[in-house]
Amino acid sequence: MKLFGTDGIRGEANKFPITGEVALKLGKAFAKVMSRNKKPVFLIGKDTRLSGYMLEYALTAGLTSMGADVLLAGPLPTPGVAYLIREFRADAGIMITASHNPYIDNGIKLFDSEGRKLPDKTEEKIQDLILNHRIDTAHVTSKNIGKAKRIDDAALRYAQYIKGTIDNTSLKPLKLVLDCANGAAYKVAPMVFSELGADVTTIFSTPDGNNINKGCGALHPEVVKEAVLKRGADAGITLDGDADRVIMVDETGKIIDGDYMLAIAGLYMMEKKKLKKDTVVATEYSNLAFDELIGKKGGNVVRSKNGDRYVIEEMIKGGYNLGGEFSGHLIFSDYNTTGDGIIAGAQILRIMKEKNKKLSELAAVLHKYPQVLMSTPVKEKKPFEEMPSVMNEIKKAEKALGDKGRHLIRYSGTEMKARVMIEGQNEELITMLCRDIISKIKNEVA
Repeated sequence: MKLFGTDGIRGEANKFPITGEVALKLGKAFAKVMSRNKKPVFLIGKDTRLSGYMLEYALTAGLTSMGADVLLAGPLPTPGVAYLIREFRADAGIMITASHNPYIDNGIKLFDSEGRKLPDKTEEKIQDLILNHRIDTAHVTSKNIGKAKRIDDAALRYAQYIKGTIDNTSLKPLKLVLDCANGAAYKVAPMVFSELGADVTTIFSTPDGNNINKGCGALHPEVVKEAVLKRGADAGITLDGDADRVIMVDETGKIIDGDYMLAIAGLYMMEKKKLKKDTVVATEYSNLAFDELIGKKGGNVVRSKNGDRYVIEEMIKGGYNLGGEFSGHLIFSDYNTTGDGIIAGAQILRIMKEKNKKLSELAAVLHKYPQVLMSTPVKEKKPFEEMPSVMNEIKKAEKALGDKGRHLIRYSGTEMKARVMIEGQNEELITMLCRDIISKIKNEVA
């Protein structure tokens, strides 16, 4: 049994492992692993899900029962928690979120003192303490119990920091539509962009505990697209529930995903001599046209496994300062240690202003090859190699594509889903091939 996936612990609220009981033990185990013979300080943030209260209090109880002090930041984006961990010099941090998942789900992400996600070995130590019941009865004496304190100005501190990452560049007179997904950025994001001078229309910024990501946010860019066209805005920004990812829309209504934003930022940073080693880190899902574009301009692209934690690992290993995924996780490591949707959006708007160009003009540098991505829910994550019908369909696809395309078939690290991506020159062909593989997977494990 495993608690941790590729992005912390995640599942349906009040079902194992997202229960108050597990959260209590997790708090105790995390405190024990991070104590290092001193009284540790932990910072906790959360998104706007109803179950966040339950998990916040249970984690706090576990941490304080082990002698740790806790700083409660309240609703705040995941990257805001990463920033405040460093700002308050905390020993570690916790973000309560299920990111882009529906409100019935929740999750817990753990961070070290730098605001980076914990390495696998540390997660394994914590998991061992919980699953093998080695932490159940542990606690400190009554006089050594920790205390909890709420940070009243957490959102303001983070907003001020974000504005500084673009040198408080004025965004006047840009018209912007901002979709906050009824999530963690509902206070911070409107504050940032309006204070920078943009004419902001904010949508989906009234969370009620049950409406996070509901028909809005980064998984539904068509919503902000409609609002951009209706208002005649210069750009749209749509965040996910914890605002660690962003998708943009240009003034024509075209959706600008992570590949486009990475291309815009990468070329700008190369031009300004700010891109370390002239290298961008992208994932295996990023379009091949991205590699070609950066290469033509004299830069390099390093590919990592899918998942922002793997992008970040590659960036740290190679000493790079820009990376991301087509899904909208963009990491500007000069400013933050994790994907940051608000910082990424601000960087792109700054480039628009500085170059006096429309977003459509900036994005036009990247001419993508057709790419189709499909997914299907699964009941189990059986290795594809053990499913002959699926492997036969994959071989057919490889033969049909030849050297004019590529494919990726994998299970999601955070959900019970299988994903198939095919890239090639003929969109009709790759769509058919993708559907055929998905159909076989459904027959086997759906």
